[in-house]
Amino acid sequence: MHQRQTAGKISKGLIALIVVVVVVGIGLAIVWMGYDKAIRLDEAVSKQWAQVDTVLARRFDLIPNLVETVKGYAAHEQELFTHIADARTRYFQAGSVGEKAEAASQVQGALSRLLLLREQYPELKANENFLALQVQLEGAENRIAVERKRYNDAVREVNTYARSFFGRAFCSMAGVGQARYFEASEQQKQVPTVSFEQTREP
Repeated sequence: MHQRQTAGKISKGLIALIVVVVVVGIGLAIVWMGYDKAIRLDEAVSKQWAQVDTVLARRFDLIPNLVETVKGYAAHEQELFTHIADARTRYFQAGSVGEKAEAASQVQGALSRLLLLREQYPELKANENFLALQVQLEGAENRIAVERKRYNDAVREVNTYARSFFGRAFCSMAGVGQARYFEASEQQKQVPTVSFEQTREP
């Protein structure tokens, strides 16, 4: 009888231990998955920003040639050229997404003004180098728009998770904060137009 009671106590104790181990195991698995998700979402944002950075850098690489071409016809637009050069420098010296986005917005406005100069200079409008650079710039702008959307989608995912009840805790554990969107300014929403029409002489 005593042995049966002892065996019963051992069995109950063993069952309780197994239950505790299972509960702890499930808890640890949930924490691990939540932590891992926070890391993956944060990495996705970083990866997508790298793509945005690449296409923005491609746009900035086109600018010096474009400026030099325009200078041949509108050398007096020195203030505009200086503004573009300064914005380009600020972009490559920026240390955060916000700073780079701001510099990108500033150069977009200046580029729009630069491209509008073709309407004032028919010879510039017919310049083959200028036309080729416009086409390349348009392609760069389209890629920027695509990569910006993908980046903002990744930002939305991590920010949504970081605001959820459990996600907030997991993100805090992983050191993952809310990411910043790369919003397009009104100027950036308007992709530079490539026009091959010649200005007609009266």
